[in-house]
Amino acid sequence: MNQNDDDSDTGHPTRMAGAFFGRRKAKPLKQSQKELTESLLPELLIDISVPAPASPTELFSGRAENCILEIGFGGGEHMADRAKHNPQTGFIGCEPFVNGMAKALSAIDENGLSNIRLYDEDAARLLDWLPDSCLERVYLLYPDPWPKKRHWKRRFVSEANLARIHRVLQPGGEFRFASDIDHYVNWTLRHILAHGGFEWLATASSDWKEPWEGWLSTRYEQKAIREGRTPAYLIFRKSD
Repeated sequence: MNQNDDDSDTGHPTRMAGAFFGRRKAKPLKQSQKELTESLLPELLIDISVPAPASPTELFSGRAENCILEIGFGGGEHMADRAKHNPQTGFIGCEPFVNGMAKALSAIDENGLSNIRLYDEDAARLLDWLPDSCLERVYLLYPDPWPKKRHWKRRFVSEANLARIHRVLQPGGEFRFASDIDHYVNWTLRHILAHGGFEWLATASSDWKEPWEGWLSTRYEQKAIREGRTPAYLIFRKSD
């Protein structure tokens, strides 16, 4: 999710030192969102202060056959849609932006989704907590591009975070990345190549110009296309 590069004083916690996200909250929450944040969110939040389970499927009371992580899910549109169509899969969503979390909670509540668990802090901490080779897939969709050069170190795609993602993916697991920012797409490809543990699955230009099966185009993506930006959809497979 692209976030506002703004650390202005909003009366709420802003960007944490060393984190990969911007301010934590923008617009005031609706009353229904406040109620879900107080009632539903505590039931779904992952507590990384306790030891991680042998498999994250245990977070879903044993009802999940496999697990997928989405980092920075924005308003949760993609995550909720995938969870609705794949009830046997446990989805872990990470989003520190309070307004995005509130929107996701509304979607979870409206659709009666029981196969989603949430984390509301830096995804790097969650990745470090998860056990080895435990995820079938990791999504990073439209992450904040941090366009100013002095902020590039905040981009989530980095040597350290690709190592984290590689560790938690199962053999043959996939890292899926989407962005409408050409420089970030090229940045990601360079970092993937430097890592050496992923195979880019594209064999033709259509493989990155067209979304993968089951893709839900979000409001953010539709706006990007209207403004003339072309999305890229990259799939990388863990190769060792």
